[in-house]
Amino acid sequence: MKYVFIVQGEGRGHLTQAMSMERLLLDNGHTVAAILVGKSPARKLPAFFTSAVSVPVESFDSFNFVPSASNRKASILKTGLYNLLHITSFSPSIRFIRDRLRALKPDVVVNFYDILGTLGYARSGLKSPMVCVAHQFLFLHRDFRFPRCGYEDRFPLNLFTRMVGWRAAKILALSFRKMEDDLRRRIKVVPPLLRPAVLALRHADGTDDPLVRDGGYIHGYMLNPGFSADILDWHACHPEVELRFFWDKADEPAVKVVDKKLSFYYLDDAEFIRQMAGCHAYASTAGFESICEAMYLGKPLLMVPSHVEQKCNAFDATEGFRFTRPSRETTGCDDATASAPPIRPAVAADSFDLDKLLAFAEHDFVPDDAFPAWARSADAIFLRELTTFP
Repeated sequence: MKYVFIVQGEGRGHLTQAMSMERLLLDNGHTVAAILVGKSPARKLPAFFTSAVSVPVESFDSFNFVPSASNRKASILKTGLYNLLHITSFSPSIRFIRDRLRALKPDVVVNFYDILGTLGYARSGLKSPMVCVAHQFLFLHRDFRFPRCGYEDRFPLNLFTRMVGWRAAKILALSFRKMEDDLRRRIKVVPPLLRPAVLALRHADGTDDPLVRDGGYIHGYMLNPGFSADILDWHACHPEVELRFFWDKADEPAVKVVDKKLSFYYLDDAEFIRQMAGCHAYASTAGFESICEAMYLGKPLLMVPSHVEQKCNAFDATEGFRFTRPSRETTGCDDATASAPPIRPAVAADSFDLDKLLAFAEHDFVPDDAFPAWARSADAIFLRELTTFP
């Protein structure tokens, strides 16, 4: 079968998911004819992605989060106003997607959470099915729960997510854990799409690659470089702790060495995974993909959400185990409140409070021992969902 991917290019997660899916399809005799990536004027498409995929990457202007003045949190107000004021500028992108789909005539369109991809697909007139893939679709699941306060922005987020899933033949919701499918909302719960380089670090027999160790340093990733002030301030008070943080600040050198204990790295995926495997603990702005990588490798993690989507990720990783109903396959029963051992893979904070991370790693961290097997089941599940349609 022939596939075309449409990928939201914000951050790292959707890109690495597309890389994993392309590898899976190619390994099983299918073809990926094109990868269309929505780009932001504020961000550069990382070389690790363009060099890893097998077909040329074609870019188009797409919706993206607009950072606040401090370049730390994403500004919901600025994001909404910017995209509203520039809505007409996205018409060429919709036409571009429409025309590429008409020209390529794929058997399946896979949309990694790009709204313009949905609109371009709708205008293409293709009879081929579209499959939408993202963790955000889990927020629409009947069993997903939010706290009563502090998550009001989830309503516009969920409205946007429903718009992305419009016209989709299948909606695949990436999840930290097994859950029952929500058939009424057409939501199929699936594992995260981790890459072979990550999966190979832990083996099904319970042993680990030698790269997986406790090297004593804190590893991290910042979606918005403004958070570097938190890291510098903490480092000034704790100069003995080694810190290795990644960002996508393209105007800085590949490795910016502040001193012997603190370095900032431009985003390189192979190096990122190597550093993740050897760290003592991990701190992140709560992107779904890197959370999954840390959980897979059994690393304590701190999440610092920079916008509501990541706030939902953080809640799901820290509290969602108590609120979501597991699948029958996991519990062996229908009881939604089936008992399970306590799981505490992560802690959340409003800033890069590394004291909180170290205390959590020392006293409260309880890994999710079921997660590695769940992640390793992804290939078989995705291959079935991407090749069989009613």
